[in-house]
Amino acid sequence: MTTSTPRGRPRGFDRDAALDAALTEFWRHGYEATSIATLTKAMGVNPPSLYAAFGDKRKLFTEAVRRYADTHGDYGARALARPTAREAVETLLRLAAAEYTAVHHPPGCLVIDGATNTTDASREVAEELRGYREGTKKAFAEKIAADVRAGLLPGDTDAAALAAFYAAVVQGMSTQARDGASEAELQRLADVALMAWPAG
Repeated sequence: MTTSTPRGRPRGFDRDAALDAALTEFWRHGYEATSIATLTKAMGVNPPSLYAAFGDKRKLFTEAVRRYADTHGDYGARALARPTAREAVETLLRLAAAEYTAVHHPPGCLVIDGATNTTDASREVAEELRGYREGTKKAFAEKIAADVRAGLLPGDTDAAALAAFYAAVVQGMSTQARDGASEAELQRLADVALMAWPAG
């Protein structure tokens, strides 16, 4: 009598890998254009498994954005850890230029581009991403203001306006990267933007 070879246990569901796959899809296509069918195919799961693990598409997106902020998008936090506002802004621009053009993931920034072409039904997605951007801009404004108080920047420096200017530069860099700009091109853009820094 022969016995059949027992089948191996099916590979367990890798939640982190599935989340990374979803993150890439949202990053590449944006929230609105990324369908459940696209997500399940990329994640290697069926719809019931997706819902069981992450809830609906909206909740999955929120988790994917958090994952992005802790990984690919942590350059803002890394920049803010620099001693001075000038160093922080330069670090932000340099890291953004490198990250936005890295070849192992979609170009640009999920937090900047993930809510393009959203409808009224997904307006809260746009607000969620705007909250991330506004939080970073506020943190840079506070760091600039601290350097004004410390005498490292002229007393008449408009911290909020300066932070908004560099936020606009970073957002433009993301768009440029999605349009095919190279890291070298974005680094030159950073060079030009840094010329606007107030003389001490």
